[in-house]
Parts: sequence; C-alpha cells; structure tokens
Amino acid sequence: MYVNKASYHHPKPWDSEFELMSLPQMLERTSAHDPSAPFLHFLGRTYSYGEMLTEARRFAAGLTAMGIGKGDRVGLFLPNVPIYASAYYGAMMAGAIVVNFSPLYSVEELAWQVGDSGTRALVTLDVPELYETASKVLESSELETLIVGRLSDMLPWIKGTALKLLKRSQIADVAYSDRIRAWKDCTPDQSPPVVAINPEEDLALLQYTGGTTGRPKGAMLGHSQLVMNAQQVAALNPAENPREEVFMGALPFFHVFANTALLNHAVASGASIAMVPRFEAKQVLQTIQKYKATGFPGVPTMFQAMLDHPSLPKTDMPSLKVCISGGAPMPAPVHAKFEEVTGVRVVEGYGLTESSGVVSVNPYEGTRKKGTIGQLVARTEIVLLDKEDPSKLAPEGEPGELAIHGPQVMRGYWNRPETQAEVFVTRGNKQYLRTGDVAVMDSDGFLEIVDRIKDMISVGGFKVFPSVVEDVILEHEAVKEALVIGVPDDYLGEVPRVYITLDPETDIGADALKGWLNDKVGKHERVDKVVIREELPKTIIGKLDRKALRAEVL
Repeated sequence: MYVNKASYHHPKPWDSEFELMSLPQMLERTSAHDPSAPFLHFLGRTYSYGEMLTEARRFAAGLTAMGIGKGDRVGLFLPNVPIYASAYYGAMMAGAIVVNFSPLYSVEELAWQVGDSGTRALVTLDVPELYETASKVLESSELETLIVGRLSDMLPWIKGTALKLLKRSQIADVAYSDRIRAWKDCTPDQSPPVVAINPEEDLALLQYTGGTTGRPKGAMLGHSQLVMNAQQVAALNPAENPREEVFMGALPFFHVFANTALLNHAVASGASIAMVPRFEAKQVLQTIQKYKATGFPGVPTMFQAMLDHPSLPKTDMPSLKVCISGGAPMPAPVHAKFEEVTGVRVVEGYGLTESSGVVSVNPYEGTRKKGTIGQLVARTEIVLLDKEDPSKLAPEGEPGELAIHGPQVMRGYWNRPETQAEVFVTRGNKQYLRTGDVAVMDSDGFLEIVDRIKDMISVGGFKVFPSVVEDVILEHEAVKEALVIGVPDDYLGEVPRVYITLDPETDIGADALKGWLNDKVGKHERVDKVVIREELPKTIIGKLDRKALRAEVL
C-alpha cells in the first residue's frame, strides 16, 4: 500500500485545515466573510457571493413551496450560466439531491437518466435546443416540473435587451403552464425553511458515469465527499491570498471535474470564476485577459484548440499562473508547445466521477514530472491490485490496478447495490475504489497511468460508453452485429468507431449508416466511421470480442 501524507510539496497540517460541513454551509460561510466579493463573472456582468447566496435561498424556498424537499432529486440541464450555481446550492438548501445532465444529451438519453434518478424537477434555459429537448422529456417521462431560466435576464442590461429585441431566433418560445414554470416564479423573495443536513449521511449529488457494459450509473456523492474534495484541491494552491484568485471557467459545470475544480473549489477558497457558456478559444483568451484569470482547469482538447487559434501568440496573459489539465491524458507535444507559446506552467492531474473529481495532481510549483498524473491529494491512499485477481496486491515493482481510499470516494451507485462488490475491494478495515486504470508509482509518490482496463472511451474529457452507441446502431434493421471501440484522434484524444456486420438481404452503405447513427446519439458519442465487415471477432463461446477487435485494428 502506498500512502501520501501530503508532505511532498505542501508540509501543512492537513487534518486541522479540513472542515466537515454541507455545501450550502460552505457557501454561507464564504459569503459571510464578504458578501460583496465577486463570485461569478459572466459575459460582462459580475455576481457577488451575497447575490448568489440570496438567489440560492430563494430557489430553495420555491422548491419547498412546490413540495420538493429532503431526498428529492432536482436536475440541472444547463450550460455554464449563473443560475447553475444558484440552482445547485439552492436545491441542496432545500434538502434535495442535485442530478447533473449534460446539455449534449439527446431526448432519449435525458429521459432515461431522469427516469433512473427519479428526478422531479428539471432546470433548463430558454435556448431552443435545450428547451425543446427538455420539454419533450417532460411529455414522455415521470418528470413533474420544468423550470426555465431566461438567458437575457442573466446578461448585462444592454446585451440582454439586444438578445430580446434583435435575436429572437435564439430564444425558445416557452409554453408556460402549471408544469412549465419560469425561473423568476420559482425564486420568491422569501427565506426558505431551515432543513437539517447531515454532511456524513445526506447525499448532495448524483453524477452519472458508466462502465464496460450497460447503462450509465449514478455515482452517489454526499456533502462530505464534495466538500472534502473541494478543500483537498484548494489546499494545493500556494497563493498567499486565495480570495484574490480568478479561475477561468470554460469547463462545463455539469462535469464532475468542473464541479470540484471550479465551482466548489472557488467557494471553498473565496475565489471568483470568469465563466463562459461554452468553450470557444477566442472568447476564453479574451476572458482570461479581461478578468486577469490566475488559474485555468481544462481538458487537453481545450489547450490544443487554443494553440490552433491565431490569437494565442498575440494574447498577453501575465496574470495566468497555472493551467491544470485533466479528463484525459495530455499529449506530450501539446504540453510542451503550450508552455513554450504562453510561458504558463501546465500540470496534469487525475480523477474520476466516483472520486468526486480529483485524486492526484502535479505540484503547481516546484518539482513535477511530465507524463505522470502527479501526487495524491491529502488524506488519500492507494493500493495497486493484481490485474488478474483484484483480491491480491500486484507483484512488487509491477503495474497494478489503481484502487483509491479517501474522504472524496463515492458511497456507491444509485439503485445499484449489486455493483458494490464489483467496484470496491476491502483491505484491512478500509474500502478501496477500483478505478479500472493500471498504474505505477515511483519513489517520490508520482503516479503514472500505463493502461486501462475498462472499455470506456474518453472523447475530449467526456466518457463514452460503447454499449450505449452499440444499442443505437443495432436499432437499424440492416445491422446484425456491432462493436464500438475508441480510436486515436489528434484533437479529441479518442473518438468512437463502430464495426458492424449487415443482414445479407440489405443494401446500405457505411456513410448512410453513419449519418443515421450520428443523428441519434449525443455529440460526443458520434462515430468517425462505420466499418462494415463480413464478420466480427468472437470468443470461444461466441461472445463478441471487443479486446480482440481492438488488438486487430489498432
């Protein structure tokens, strides 16, 4: 067993610095320090901690009036907009459990996860693509209420007015009713009743992830897991005054990486976030300059896109101290070139949904090791398990499956008690989360991922589950068998590719099938090719063999 005592680069008394509390308590404490301090900068408008706390409390009151309370699920189907923060913390103030949904989801994907989680109310935006998807789910699922925020109300007055008057096509025609309600009508000017939250017992978030087979699963993350991981990340920052830090908010808040490294990290330290609705390289560069961002957590594709943009060499970013890359391995050439062009240090880290977001990071200052995922964050322990028999440790000096123990590790999967034995292993009196990643650790405590056990595909930091894409392509009457694997891509890291066999009676081309499939899946699940074959590899018992296919074509 390897144990990191956080003494490699931050000799601080960790145990005395971490506090157990709920996420709303963390927001309330930071706001009480200085209610006027900036929290969110959004397209020219700045929201203070006091403003966001007030709106969160009003949303909690609105949910309570709707009969939503302790243990109920409230979904967020939102891009990076200010009401994400007030809905996130406000739902928790009401005692509810937040469920994050990607704005890229199709109707089918969103409907399934709404049903699986038992989401009662869903918050979205009056952007046509989002509203149309959400309203269809309202019609076809057990979802009770759709709450719609107006983008124009979140913008500076001039921009909001221009959107309403000049860009009507960018605003959805919302059919308000008893079941489709405006955000402003769900945020009454009143205080919510106090709901007792036990951070060690109460859930705060269902964050959907997946595995090698079946549908995505909801990782159950409690207040204690998320608060502790936020503090673990905040403790890595060597800044003398964390309240003066400004984080570049290009990561989507619905992603667990952004939930911890941006939103909760900022609240834990009193920092502000300069946020953009979605990643666009030019807008990100302008935002970094305008708000003097000091830190930028992102995924490798973001840094590649910035390198590809002609504005990067001309952009002066003296405020930016460090970029943190996660979500997928960063190609060494991208790492080296970004640092060369910008002069900004890039550090790689590692985490997963089941660990609330962050497990390890390279130091912001001092010694780092490129190609590694850094050192463990405080209070985190690992074991390296035998790749063939997870009940045993890997042989000394050999790579093993990375398994994690720490205060940030999830409590299990929502309504999936049967998976407990699959994802956790007990050693001594501690449970360790199996990651499916094969790692080695050097004498300085730096970890390196050398292989991957799970079949999931990492597309620009987003996880794609082959079985989900396979299920869709198999709905086509011409398709007989299907296997999806990830193939290397210079920009996204990996992309899905589907290999199929066809019914002998059909006459359809690969391009036509590709178009049909890509119209039915989420954007990050779209395949680069459909490859038609006479047969697909199978195991000795006749099961389609993904491992053999991967070995054959990669």
